[in-house]
Amino acid sequence: MPKISPNARAKKIKLLLFDVDGVLTDGKLFFLPVPPGFQQTTLDQAAKHAGQGGFGLASSSMIEAKGFHAHDGTAISLARLGGIKTGLITKRISETVAVRARDLKLEHIHQGIQDKLTVLKEILQEEGLSASEAGFVGDDVIDLPAMRHCGFAVAVANARIEVKKEAHYVTPHVGGDGALRDAIEYVLKAQGKWERVVEEYIGERSPKNSR
Repeated sequence: MPKISPNARAKKIKLLLFDVDGVLTDGKLFFLPVPPGFQQTTLDQAAKHAGQGGFGLASSSMIEAKGFHAHDGTAISLARLGGIKTGLITKRISETVAVRARDLKLEHIHQGIQDKLTVLKEILQEEGLSASEAGFVGDDVIDLPAMRHCGFAVAVANARIEVKKEAHYVTPHVGGDGALRDAIEYVLKAQGKWERVVEEYIGERSPKNSR
């Protein structure tokens, strides 16, 4: 049976999901004091995993902060113009991520998830899509079950070697430095939509006939 090329796989994609730490960020975690009067809305969620480790900080005095790249934010808008839905599935729980996800208007936001494959299947059922119509962008071994199940598996440039070996495409940029932009651009170009969505994006943000 002939091997399906990455380009052919990308042509089918209608949904692109991704990890956060190491993909949407560079993987570094920053723990900062909570400003006076700030309510950490993810405290109760994180507390559910108390003692398990790795799900996020459960503290009323500290907050988990992360940095995001503007190019990835633009990519989400370009994907939306191209008719591709997006979403994140991450093990850790962070209000910083929740704020960024709302800002980007992601269709699917799932934090505190250790079994990413089950959530992926639930999203596919909800969207009425087949596995071949979904892509997943990951960087570490916890992402492999989801990557193996979807039609287009993407590893970021800083991904672990085990993840790169099973990916259909490896991004030129590392996580937190435009890797998600690489993945979305690859898909849109494979579908012949890139130039159109870029022009639509520019047109939405620049007055017509402006000089």
